Amino acid sequence: MKIAPSLLSADFARLGDEVRSVAAGGADLLHLDVMDGQFVPNLTFGPLLIDAVNRLSDLPLDVHLMIRDPLALARRFVQAGADYLTVHCETVADPEGALAAIKALGARAGLSLNPGTPLQAVLPAAGAADLVLVMSVNPGFGGQAFIESALDKVRELRKLKDGGKTNALISIDGGINRRTAALAAAAGADILVAGSAVFGSADRAAEIAALRGA
Repeated sequence: MKIAPSLLSADFARLGDEVRSVAAGGADLLHLDVMDGQFVPNLTFGPLLIDAVNRLSDLPLDVHLMIRDPLALARRFVQAGADYLTVHCETVADPEGALAAIKALGARAGLSLNPGTPLQAVLPAAGAADLVLVMSVNPGFGGQAFIESALDKVRELRKLKDGGKTNALISIDGGINRRTAALAAAAGADILVAGSAVFGSADRAAEIAALRGA
């Protein structure tokens, strides 16, 4: 089980310390949510912050583009240091083509889907994905309650993966804490994206270990 703390919940006034604390605490990846205020009702950060975080840590950067036209900016995010670049199936007309374009830039390519989007939207391209990100909250803001129906998508992806139809890492993002981590792990997730649970804890190492232990 890999733990990817979401920097959306970090204290940006102390970003260097926050990144170093979760890296030292055993995080496997760093998750960065890029929002444009159009696809989702929030605005976060762009390639400059990705570059800054990349210089702060050697951990892989899991960059999640919640933006209306992700391929227009994909090159800039890869150049800034994104190791995984995930786009929403709701924002690309040709998901498999989008994955190929991202891979051609040198990053691993992921597809994400919102809670209201059926899993069938990503299935035709799942075999080409390096990562599939299941949203277990409606994207845009941290600290939301976990939507348990997202676990059905995780279970179906795990069946496909166990059946050899995809090698994609199965990631889940939204409302992850010790209770929901156990549910997500039982459903077959490979990566838990956790924001408030990790950055809201005074002992990041203990919290990361607890999530992984779940």
